[in-house]
Amino acid sequence: MEQRIGSSSQPLEGAGFDPAFVPGLTAPVADSSEKTDKSSDSEAEAAAETEAEPEAVVEESENENENEDVAEDGPVFEAADRRARIVADRRGVRLALDDQECEFRWDEIGAVETETPRFGKRFTVTVHTPDRRWYPIEIEAPARSVFGEWESQLDKVLDAYFEEEESV
Repeated sequence: MEQRIGSSSQPLEGAGFDPAFVPGLTAPVADSSEKTDKSSDSEAEAAAETEAEPEAVVEESENENENEDVAEDGPVFEAADRRARIVADRRGVRLALDDQECEFRWDEIGAVETETPRFGKRFTVTVHTPDRRWYPIEIEAPARSVFGEWESQLDKVLDAYFEEEESV
């Protein structure tokens, strides 16, 4: 008869145990065998990047600035506190909490829900995806009077981009 040393239960997988389980929050975790292969590839890429001309880097930064300008043409909603941040603009909705970030394009969003508490100053925005996942974020407002402003700004962004993408 065989005897095993250690626990007989299998480890659990999920967002409660591994933040990388939630798509969009962190980069996927690679196996150790893949890491050794990627490390040699990344060293070769790093050497190639250092040999690249500085003009290419300047062009890339100019393109990024152009993309930022295009994103700010229409309505933009932005709210932040000391830990959390939400930005909704032409590109989609971006959520950030401490050092974790996720981004949703408008075609990836099924619904956006807001909630204002009866008491307190935490404004909750929840992004729902078509595959029945939801991503809530709470922003602490400087005052309860800001809730109305935030609601109207977010409604303008949703009317401009969310409805537009569905009709196309």
